[in-house]
Amino acid sequence: MKLNHLVSRGVATIAAATVCVTAFSAAPATAAPVRPGEVVGVRDLPRNLWVPGSAKASVLTYGTTDTFGKPALSTGTVFIPSGTAPAGGWPVISWAHGTAGLGDSCAPSRRGPALPERDLPYLGNWLKQGYAIVASDYTGLGTPGLPTYLDGRTTAHNVVDMVAAGREHSRDLPVGQRLSRSWAVVGQSQGGGAAIYTARYATQFGGRELDYRGAAGTGTPAYIEQLLLAAGPKVPPIAISPALTAYVSYIVASLRYAHPELGIDRILTPTGKRWAARAETACVEDFEAELRGVSLGDYFSAPLASRPNFVGVLRDYMAMPESGFDKPFYMGHGLVDTDVPFPTTAAYVARLTANRQPVTFRTYPSDHSGTLIASQADSIPFVNRLFGR
Repeated sequence: MKLNHLVSRGVATIAAATVCVTAFSAAPATAAPVRPGEVVGVRDLPRNLWVPGSAKASVLTYGTTDTFGKPALSTGTVFIPSGTAPAGGWPVISWAHGTAGLGDSCAPSRRGPALPERDLPYLGNWLKQGYAIVASDYTGLGTPGLPTYLDGRTTAHNVVDMVAAGREHSRDLPVGQRLSRSWAVVGQSQGGGAAIYTARYATQFGGRELDYRGAAGTGTPAYIEQLLLAAGPKVPPIAISPALTAYVSYIVASLRYAHPELGIDRILTPTGKRWAARAETACVEDFEAELRGVSLGDYFSAPLASRPNFVGVLRDYMAMPESGFDKPFYMGHGLVDTDVPFPTTAAYVARLTANRQPVTFRTYPSDHSGTLIASQADSIPFVNRLFGR
């Protein structure tokens, strides 16, 4: 994953934004909290990070909700397509990004997507379809706190509130660049899970101010909590793919932060503590390289499931919703995906179908990244139909 570096102007503007965020977070307790979707900072995105076809790109700092259910800040990016918006504004795609890492430097608004050669052309295709794109970094990724990896409810708040923030920001733009209240959520991998989780709560979280239409998620991780329940000493007994090891390390680091009552540190070996700490700062490309040959079975001195109420906490934290969807959504998955195993996602889709949820599911003879590209033949027409196109 070749990641872009920020130009000197971008570094300066990021530093200024960081000062602004730090000052806000240090404000007296009596200060009014930022409301969800409220924009408290705007800066230009460096041109080398723009999605192809953008007429304008800005980074917003906005109000949302964190893993503790408290008001918090997130950053995110708005990409305005070329041309003039239709009456009512550009319809909106809220992009949920895939795994980037937990360190502030990993935020897509700071260094671009983890896979720019894949994601930038993909997002450019949505611009060509006449959608504006808003893209949350997620709470804690470039703002105070630690991101909570695969925390579905928190990420759903971040994704929905980014739409509201984008609309608020666009009110200060020329009429031809403003955003509509109509929107859909699209995501890949971690973002695929975020997109489908958001689909369940988008109407509720967005309220009457937003017109949620539906979702598309590819490479969606589902029932991953079931795999974690087996983790413990020498389980798995051998090193698995560095990508999966990185993902689990991010989950462990996030759970330590979000749920200290679990006492996960008490069953982490020195090896486990080392990699959980490293997970808090390492961006995914570097982290995967460092984890080659490392076994998750060496992380633990006792089974994860032995921690009091671990099963219940894990389910609340990351289990995907199985009912309650009010708008159509699309899911795509690769049959040879080794990052997010196909069988667990297929089982999830089977449960959704049994529960009569409005899901459309397609499979592709592709790996994890290949599926995102191949799925466009289905996902783009699916989303266009949500907007009556």
